[in-house]
Order: sequence, then structure tokens, then C-alpha cells
Amino acid sequence: MEKGTLVEFRLGGDRRLAVVDRPDGKTRWFVIDERGQSHSIMPRQITYTVNKETYKPLQIPSFLEDVKPYLDPSSLEVAWELLVESGETVTPEEMANLLFSESEPPQCYAAHCLLSDDKIYFKQKGDSYEPRTAAQVAERKHQLEVEALKAKGQQEFLARVEQALKGVPVEWQRHDRHRLEALEKYAALLADIVRVGISYESLARAYPPPAPVLETMNMLGRSATPQGAFQLLVDLGWWSPHENLFLRRSSIPVQFPSKVLEVAQQQLEFPPPDPDTNRLDLTHLKVYTIDDESTTEIDDGLSWELLPDGRERLWVHIADPTRWLIPEDELDLEARKRGSTVYLPTGMIPMFPEVLATGPMSLVQGKVCNALSFGIILNESGAVEDYSIHASLIKPTYRLTYEDVDEMLELDVQAEPEIAAIARLANKRKNWRYTKGAISINMPEAMIKVKDDDINIYVLDDSSSRQLVAEMMIVAGEVAARYGQAHNIPLPFRGQPQPELPREEELLQLPAGFVRACAMRRCMPKSEMSITPMRHAGLGLDTYTQATSPIRRYSDLLTHFQLKAHLRGDAPPFSAEQLKEVMLTVSTITQEATMVERQTNRYWALEYLRRYPETSWQATVLMWLREDSNLALILLEDLGLQLPMSFRRLVKLGEHILVKVAHADPHKDVIQFQETIYQEAQTAVH
Repeated sequence: MEKGTLVEFRLGGDRRLAVVDRPDGKTRWFVIDERGQSHSIMPRQITYTVNKETYKPLQIPSFLEDVKPYLDPSSLEVAWELLVESGETVTPEEMANLLFSESEPPQCYAAHCLLSDDKIYFKQKGDSYEPRTAAQVAERKHQLEVEALKAKGQQEFLARVEQALKGVPVEWQRHDRHRLEALEKYAALLADIVRVGISYESLARAYPPPAPVLETMNMLGRSATPQGAFQLLVDLGWWSPHENLFLRRSSIPVQFPSKVLEVAQQQLEFPPPDPDTNRLDLTHLKVYTIDDESTTEIDDGLSWELLPDGRERLWVHIADPTRWLIPEDELDLEARKRGSTVYLPTGMIPMFPEVLATGPMSLVQGKVCNALSFGIILNESGAVEDYSIHASLIKPTYRLTYEDVDEMLELDVQAEPEIAAIARLANKRKNWRYTKGAISINMPEAMIKVKDDDINIYVLDDSSSRQLVAEMMIVAGEVAARYGQAHNIPLPFRGQPQPELPREEELLQLPAGFVRACAMRRCMPKSEMSITPMRHAGLGLDTYTQATSPIRRYSDLLTHFQLKAHLRGDAPPFSAEQLKEVMLTVSTITQEATMVERQTNRYWALEYLRRYPETSWQATVLMWLREDSNLALILLEDLGLQLPMSFRRLVKLGEHILVKVAHADPHKDVIQFQETIYQEAQTAVH
């Protein structure tokens, strides 16, 4: 090339004009741009050569000024319309003649710029340009419109993000929601840190961000990781800092479909005919419902009556949701899909729509309610001597809390002798079960409640009232199972294999109380479900099913469907095989719900402890998790929480210690304790 030739080359994707100065070896050239900067380029880097004249670097700006008036992209459309029919190719020089009727260097270079930048009308073919077909041009225009709309949407989204980050209320658009929902799904992967024990780093490697997430995070200049997505959603006010990722990662539906809510409302306004027309009227009985104060689904009540022959009859009344639905209808299938009511510290996710669950399905004080009532007579030892089961009508007299009943029993309230009688029979019943091999393991249990970011932890102790209610529910379950067994009705029977408990001499070597209870609990096998009766070793019963929470547990609802059909003289709605299939599905769902409850409770327990770094907690060393590395399970007695702790000294099981929280990160499921007295002693030594 001649010295002084003006050439165009690309530098970092940008057009650059420069003047050829001299060769650089055999294959390259030194060129100098308008700023006097020298560049070594290869011939293939040159994208255009300005012919006819030679130039100096200082002339480049004035050359560009000469070019500028001709850079009108709309002029290409006119040229395309002239050339599209023939389909003939054109060079920049020919295009300059066509557009400007001149082919001087500025016009030729302008034509080159227009053609090389064009995305619609022409495509490059060697050193020439070929007009696209009419169909191709229409498609390209459509693509560019789509891209322009997308770019506009991105800019508007970014503007709303900026608003939200400043705390200004934002009305998110439909397309925004698609972006945010993609972020939600990706951020929810953080639950796997707890669920499968994976680290932040491994999680980000195992789950690279999907395209919409990557695009959004790159636009905002944020790290495209699950943690980055979580933080963005929190910063935008879209999520709470304590968003329940376990629930989001699960298949548990949080909202009811509108169709199900419509059906529930219809049932409320136009109650369906009651299939049990011959309900036993028990509205004359005094009925006590006993629950926690916060309970809204009230599904059991208790009565006591003295019979003419001097015997006592216990009545366990269970709410009758089957009055409001039939197997396989909209409400039933939705309840089956949910498996159970899910109880979380932040509130519950009901199995039935609340308008029914807390209304006509519940045993509401002062109202005539439908129930399934179990009339039970115990013999002197506490075994069931006689029983009957009825679809009934009852009228709950008192709604009591566990604390109310404990107080009544303690004060021996004479106005309510029925409570004392039920408690006496419950005690007799419990003693009888122990003679049959029942195993009692009493460990404090934490109940965590969260409202408006305020966390409260209550310890559920094994009070007289709770024991009373538990015994009544167990005896009703035994009676339901015995009825099913006697009449060959397929039911979701529950059992538990006989545990291999530590030998007595081994237990005696352990400190009495929680340490022994913990050692026994470790040996207890999981309960099982079957369509045939089986022994429940933990309860000391030869046959048992759960029947007392049909508003809250789908397996209990199945028991009701089967029993009530038989009581009416109808065939059970579920055959043995059908019941088995439904039980299998429901069992999988309820296991997931139980896991979400457990993980959520642990998250809030760690968050509670994180907020009290200066508090000292009384703890008991319960058991070794890894004795070789001094990792033990401790019980925080005031909170009923059992958590791991690594010790820097030798400790004994049952030892009482005082601990503080050294570090807690509920998102990472991390908790570290330190002994306060031991730490203070170490500090004093140093």
C-alpha cells in the first residue's frame, strides 16, 4: 500500500481511520490515527480503503466532517427498493453513485459506512453488498422492533428497580414479574444448603444461573448466584429477609385455587344435604374443647356421663368434615394434594379453605355441630370394655385452653366435676397402656411463634391437661381401629415395630432424666402405615389408627370416610387397593410437610439465638454426636431446643453447663456455642 493511503480498521469493535505510514516486517503495516497514535495492523484487519487520494493524519477529522452529511440510514431503503427486484449486488462506490450521484472519497466512504452498519436491507457478499428479499427485510424489521421493545422494557425495569431500591413503592409490570419469579426460583436453591448440606460455593457451581436470571443480574451489576438473587429480592422489598425458602422449594401449595375457594363458599351458602340423616343427638352433653389459645381448627371435644348402672362413659367427639364433602370432589382432592395442615412459626397453611376449616367444620362453642362421636366405657384396669361410634350432633359448651384445664385440676373446681372425672379415667388409661408395654419418653418441646418479626419460644411441658387430651385421642384411635378390624374395613392403620431399647443396666449408667430419655428416643423406630391392623409398640396397643384430626390430617379424613360409610350401611368409598394407593401418595406429601416444618422451626430457632449473643443459657449435655471430636447434642432447657455443640474440653453426658451463642447464621444453618464460665476462666488465665 502507498504511504498516505487512508484505511479503516477495527479496534475493539470500533471503527478507526488511519493513514498508512510504513511496512512493519513482511506482513504488517504501521498506520497513524488522527491522534498521532501508531498501530501495527495486518492487511486482513483493514475493512475499507479510501482510494484516489493520499492523506495526512491531521486531515482525518476534516474528512469525517465531509462524510457526515451523507450518513442518513433511511436513504438505503430507497436504494434497496431500486435493487431488490433484480437482486444485483453493489459496491460502496456504486452505492455512492446511486444515492448521491457522486463517487468521491467522502461519498464512497459514507456509502461503505451505511452498508456495513445496515442490519435490514443489505448483506455483505465479499467486497459487495446484496439486497435482502422482501420477506427477509420484513422479518429483520420485526426482529429489530422486538429487540427495541425488549431494550425499552429493560430500561423501564431498571428504572423501577432503582425506585424500589430507594424504598419508593413500585407497581411491577407483568414482564417484571416473569423476571422476579425467575429470580425467586433461583434464590430458593439456597434451601439446599440445609436440605442436602451443600456449601454456598458448591451450590453456585452446581446450579449456574438460567438465562433470564443471568441477564437481570448482569444488567444490575450484581453477582449471578442464588445468594445474589436472594439479596436482590430482599433489597427490592419483594421478599422478607426471612423468606421461607424451604416452603418455596417444596411442592406445598400456599394458596387455594380460585375454583376450590368458590366451591367452599358455595358449601357455606348452600349446605349440601347431610348423608347421615339419623345422627345421634348428643346436644344434652356438656362438651369441652381443649386446645392452645391460638388454635383455630377445633377438631375434638370431650364429654363424660354417668350411666344408670353406675358405669362411666367417656365421649370423644371429633369434627366431621365429611359432612361438607364427598370422596373425589373438588375439596377432597385439594385436601389430598396438601396431605395435612402445615404449622409454621409464622402461621399455618390449612388443608381446607379457612371459611370451612375454622367455621362449620370446627366444633364451635355454643353452636350445634356435626361430629363423629366415640362412646367409650373402660373397665377397672383401664382397658376398653365397650364402645360405640355414631355420626352425631353436639353443642360444645366450653372452649378451654390447656392452662385453663391445668388450673381447674389443680384447684379441683367443683362446678366442673366432669373435667376431674375425665382426667382420672385418662390416668387409669395411661397406666393400663404402660402395663401393655407402652413407652413414655418425656422431652421438652419448643413451640416457636413469629409475629411482625417478633420471635417467641414457649416450652411445651407434659402437663396434666396435655396428657389428658393425648390419652383421649389415643383411646379414640384404638376404638376406630378395633371397629375397622371387627368389620373388615380397610383403614390407614398405624403401627410401630418393637424397639430394641438399651438394657436396664446400660440405662442406669446414664444420668436420669433427659439423657436417658434421649437414649431411648434414639432406639424408637419410625411408625408405619398399613391397610391391615398392626401393633403399635410405642403406644402399647394391638391395633390403632389416627381419627381425631380430620380437618388437619388427610389420613384421619380417610378413616372418617371409611367408618361413616359403614355406619350408614354403605360400602366403604375406598377399596383396600385404592386406599393403599392414596395412603402412599399422602404419606409422601406429609413427609415433605413435616420436613418443611422442622427446617422452618430450626431456622427461626437459630434466628432467635442470633439476636441474643449476650444471653447465657442453661444447657444439658444430652448425647454424643461424634465423641472422638467432642461434638455433642445439648438441650437449652429454657427454650426446649436441642442443638449441636463442639467442646474444647472433656465433658460428661448429663453435665449442666452455661453457654452463649458465639456465631449463628440461620441461612447457612450454622450455630456455634461457647461455654461462658469456661471461657471466662480461660480469659482470666491469659
